Amino acid sequence: MSTQAADGTWGAIKGLVSSAAIEFIPLKGAEEKLQAVPISTRLTITCSVKLGLDRTVEHAAKAARSGYRVVPHLAARQVANKAELSDILGRLRDAGVRDIFVIGGDAQEQAGSFSSAADLLESLAGIDHELETIGVGCYPEGHPKISDECLLEALLAKQPFANYMVSQLCFDPGAMVAWLEKMRSAGITLPLHVGLAAPMQVHKLVELSLRIGVGTSVRYLTKQHGLVGSLIRGGSYRPEDILVDMGASLVSTEMAVEGLHVFSFNQIAQTLEWQERVAATGHRR
Repeated sequence: MSTQAADGTWGAIKGLVSSAAIEFIPLKGAEEKLQAVPISTRLTITCSVKLGLDRTVEHAAKAARSGYRVVPHLAARQVANKAELSDILGRLRDAGVRDIFVIGGDAQEQAGSFSSAADLLESLAGIDHELETIGVGCYPEGHPKISDECLLEALLAKQPFANYMVSQLCFDPGAMVAWLEKMRSAGITLPLHVGLAAPMQVHKLVELSLRIGVGTSVRYLTKQHGLVGSLIRGGSYRPEDILVDMGASLVSTEMAVEGLHVFSFNQIAQTLEWQERVAATGHRR
């Protein structure tokens, strides 16, 4: 890569990092941590079987009323029917929430008529929801329980109802680029928001990543950039290195990388420090 091209890529990375959406889990104490987050930051709020959909909606409404641009996750398998979906959307609209992120969810048994994100999105299309953006998930390294063919079919089905897609955690930039090229060839045109883990100690990142099912990618991570030694020494990883290694694909019009989604694991202070560090760093590589 030429120096000029490298400068352009690093400039794009700095822009992506500074405007990144930060995901947090609505656990006890999360609201206190968010007080340090600039009001201009887009916040995304997870939805889990353990905490329930109401917790997500409550936190989203409170953050929106505080002035944040909030993107709550809606897990399709936790929504009973279209009436409940309309009620949830009304609560969010009344709080000023204009965006949602739709996932299938991890519930073993669905609460009602929605078994997947695509099912909920189809029903959503028939509701006057006043939403401005709808995001959906994608899996650059596959899914342990779903074939690649089914994942592509699902993404094609969700595409007409969505504005962008967010990638599951992936620590292998080569795999990310290869998958994105394949998706573009298959007709997926949704802009991509690259999913990155927040900076943290490698041993904690490995533990969390294995827990959410991205073990293959995290094994790649520990082999790169001296991170095996870093793991032993209790060091940290640098999320921006993954973006740097994506190279020209990151700024390619055809690849349409539009944003960054940071899985903070509620490491809010570390995430904000990382954004400041990247903003202050000159040309990389």
